Amino acid sequence: MATTASRTSKRTWPAIVLVVVTLLLLLFVIRELDRAPRTDDAYVYADTIDVVPEVNGRIVEMAVHDNQAVKQGDLLFRIDPRPYQDALTRGKASLVALDHQIELTQRTVNAQQYNAESVRAAVERARAAAGQASDTLHRMEPLLSHGYVSAEDVDRARTAQRATQAELSAAQLQAQQAAAAVSGVDALVAQRAVIMAEIAIAELNLEYASVRAPFDGRVVSLKTTTGQFASALKPVFTLIDTRRWYVVANFRETELQGVRSGTPATVYLMSDTGQRFKGTVDSISYGVSPDEGGIALPGGLPRIQRTLNWVHVSQRFPVKILVEHPNPELFRVGTSAVAVLHAGSGNDVGRR
Repeated sequence: MATTASRTSKRTWPAIVLVVVTLLLLLFVIRELDRAPRTDDAYVYADTIDVVPEVNGRIVEMAVHDNQAVKQGDLLFRIDPRPYQDALTRGKASLVALDHQIELTQRTVNAQQYNAESVRAAVERARAAAGQASDTLHRMEPLLSHGYVSAEDVDRARTAQRATQAELSAAQLQAQQAAAAVSGVDALVAQRAVIMAEIAIAELNLEYASVRAPFDGRVVSLKTTTGQFASALKPVFTLIDTRRWYVVANFRETELQGVRSGTPATVYLMSDTGQRFKGTVDSISYGVSPDEGGIALPGGLPRIQRTLNWVHVSQRFPVKILVEHPNPELFRVGTSAVAVLHAGSGNDVGRR
């Protein structure tokens, strides 16, 4: 009997120890998960732009192919530049012709100004002659009563005075006419400014005919080639900005305590789970579109489905993680990822 109880006790102790170790391990795992929340509801993200031409025209050169990596400044495609080159040539020719016209017109204006000055001098001569004739008449009229001059002399003086006065009036009218005839080149100079603006636009359009990469990236969604007519502001393909890669991970709201911009993180991709990448939290979303209540929120908010619709579960919020030293051959937009946050490690920058 005692032997049987001893054997039972010996068999029970290992089971109890195993249960205790399992509970401790479970508590440790739960504690670690609380300290370092983890989610596989994540994906790779990078900023993208639609590559659109600024001008209309037929594509005469496609310098890239789909999924090609490009560097900043590389030629992507070229639109037929001939219409814009012709517009530039025409504008420059118009400028040369207008400059010649301004030069000739300025010569005419100078001649008109010289003529006006000459007529003003003639007015002064006529005024001097009229003054002299008036003075002569005024001197001779008192002498007529004393017989020092004849009536005929006085009549000639009066005729000369009237003639010189008429000449003065005529000279003044000519001076007014000459002054009014003096033109200018202001209108032509204003027209020159218009042509200069047209030349600048033509040069800009000619530059726009060659579309170049604004940053290091990768071409995607290219579905056209040489000969296609490209319309201004209509996308030709998409360019991924490969300078910065992110992992967008959806964490439960209960896991975000202590998480802020700068919090360290570790991520890896489902396409190669053997590689780990360090990163830091770039930002945390401040809004998601709720599934309940029929609340209409502004478009563009991320919509994250809850897994259980018959009980209230924690909402998930996107956390944007900036990846350090990503593998350019591994990272693709939309790749499934796993993210682990290391909140409270002391390395976050503490900005909100």
